[in-house]
Amino acid sequence: MQKKELHIVSFENPFPPDFGGVIDVFYKVKALHSLGFSIYLHCYYEDRSEVSQELKAIAEKVYLYKKNKNPFFVFSKYPLPVICRFDKDLIENIRKHDAPILFEGLHSTMILRKAKLDNKKYLRLHNIESNFYSGMSKSETSLVKKILYYFVAKKYLSYQKTIADFDFTFALSCYELDEARKLSVNCMYVPVFHGNEINSQLSEYGKYAFYHGDLRLADNKRAAQFLIEVFKEIPDYELIIASSNGKQLIENKIKNVPNVKFVEIQSFAHLSELFENAHINTMLSFQESGTKLKVINSLFKSRFCLINKNMVDDVNLLSLCETAESKMEFVNKIKFLKDKPYTQNDKRKAVLLKVLNDTENAKLIEEKIEYY
Repeated sequence: MQKKELHIVSFENPFPPDFGGVIDVFYKVKALHSLGFSIYLHCYYEDRSEVSQELKAIAEKVYLYKKNKNPFFVFSKYPLPVICRFDKDLIENIRKHDAPILFEGLHSTMILRKAKLDNKKYLRLHNIESNFYSGMSKSETSLVKKILYYFVAKKYLSYQKTIADFDFTFALSCYELDEARKLSVNCMYVPVFHGNEINSQLSEYGKYAFYHGDLRLADNKRAAQFLIEVFKEIPDYELIIASSNGKQLIENKIKNVPNVKFVEIQSFAHLSELFENAHINTMLSFQESGTKLKVINSLFKSRFCLINKNMVDDVNLLSLCETAESKMEFVNKIKFLKDKPYTQNDKRKAVLLKVLNDTENAKLIEEKIEYY
């Protein structure tokens, strides 16, 4: 029987799994490990310099590589997030084990510009990066970052053509799959890995509306500010905005909005508690980039989900959510949902366990991995 070995090259150290991309990486590694894969995990990092016991338990070996922050990289023909992720030690460590390679996002693929590798090569497509950074540029208020993101987006327009070079591509969303198919027939949709196994059993009513996200990202900052304006129109209902960063930004915006408050997320358990007590999870994005992980967590762990259509591109998941687009549509839906009892929904449970089953989705990847 062929030994199932696999290199995974990640754009970031995936533990703790506390933001979108690394959540997908961590729980994918965990699911593949449960199928019997021996995984050699290669991680680029900026601040996450420790190999946790949680990673050691699911990977045969974990290698860490510091991102190169050379300022002259901004003049390269390669996108900055790609060129900063290269270390010659990665070449040697890959060559220690004659196994296929799964690259987590185009960010992690600079090694393919630097070395000839005979290994089978697979791509987990996290974003259509040219669109993602273009959206970041439009949402960013800092002129320097706006210009930087603009040029990153332009460079990705050329670089993402390399999708055609992989033996197979696993798109994280239907949107990415449609774009990948313009470059390669060897691709399929594999939903995000998330770690949830069962729906939380909850009472009919929560206590507040809830928004959470990484407030270092321009799109999330813009979404939070939009929701603050929404809740100015609903003064009798509370909105909690939660993040592990961005406290000063939000508190400056809500000085005269007493029904909105910021909560700093202390731990995963704390975030789970916030989900459990929320009645309405309010979420929106100003850029189309597939299904957002925060929607999936909200569907598993909380009650009503009110989103705009940029948050989800899987029709099965969209059917489980309430939708709104304009400010007044959000206001009216929140006024309706805040007094509506939440009941456990068999359809919701069935869809989530069918579409978003980590083990079954890992098997989809396993079926495409070729050995020698």
